[in-house]
Amino acid sequence: MSRPVVVPVLTIDGPSGSGKGTVSRLVAERLGWRLLDSGALYRAVGYAAGAAGLDLSDVDAVTRCAQSTKIRFHPSADGGDTRVLVNGHDATDELRTETAGAAASAIASIPSVRQALVDLQLGFRKAPGLVADGRDMGTVIFPDAAHKVFLTASAAERAKRRYKQLKEKGLSVTLSGLQREIEARDARDASRAVAPLKPADDAVLVDTTGMPIDEVVAKVFAVVRS
Repeated sequence: MSRPVVVPVLTIDGPSGSGKGTVSRLVAERLGWRLLDSGALYRAVGYAAGAAGLDLSDVDAVTRCAQSTKIRFHPSADGGDTRVLVNGHDATDELRTETAGAAASAIASIPSVRQALVDLQLGFRKAPGLVADGRDMGTVIFPDAAHKVFLTASAAERAKRRYKQLKEKGLSVTLSGLQREIEARDARDASRAVAPLKPADDAVLVDTTGMPIDEVVAKVFAVVRS
């Protein structure tokens, strides 16, 4: 009997604002591999829970929401960012808000919610390969991945990046407020009992503080080539 084909996986984990989303997209495009934005899944469930008026501290209700929410990714008609449909509604813009990020972080600490999304994430592993972007891709979802990277950056640097993004969208935010939110989320993600944010033992750490995006992409490609 022939051995089953093992689809290669590159995991790119890291905290919010480390650049993993942009880097993952660029690397996936150049490799011609599929892309999994796992953070979007949690944001989508948080969004669905909010739309249904659920209390995010109600574990049973949020878990049922995670099990029933229909999440689909579709290429943008104009060639832009991939659109995320939540229960048939294009919620792409809503999922990029700080509110959605906070909701995602809150529900990600619920073990039954994480379990509900495991099979969905594993389903993205298809030929010719997968770039998986998240916080526990290399430690929990794809521990057998051949290539693992953990991106990080200082909280001040990540706050500046987020501040620039939100200002360009015309949103009213403060740099100090964003940094406090980022530091609080880091602490929450790193201390949760289930799948805490941490590098896999065999991951290559890349500090992106002050590093141009093309240089970060080059470092990640070096990991794949090695």
